[in-house]
Amino acid sequence: MGIRDLNKESMSMPTDPDVDCKGEPGRIAPVIDRNHCEAKASCVEVCPFDVFAIRPLEASDRATLSLLGRVKAWAHGNRQAYVLRPDACHACQLCVKVCPEGAIRLVPYPT
Repeated sequence: MGIRDLNKESMSMPTDPDVDCKGEPGRIAPVIDRNHCEAKASCVEVCPFDVFAIRPLEASDRATLSLLGRVKAWAHGNRQAYVLRPDACHACQLCVKVCPEGAIRLVPYPT
């Protein structure tokens, strides 16, 4: 199964925001561990609030990677997940649960 085969119905985690994501937006935000993300897009597919996107790795982010992180990034087309809408996160943790690399954690959102 590739990224194009993923959809919200095929994920093992439920994605109904009324059932699973009852947190108040803007209090918690996801953070991506650049050394672990492999751009598999599970977070993009499972998030009911469109918080994530897969896009090319920015040069400033690439510069912070460890040697292993740079190799992994190269192997995965220098693409990774980015948090585009941190203020839209409802802290449901669906992204944390489905990330196969364990590259996502939730932190308090700066106010």
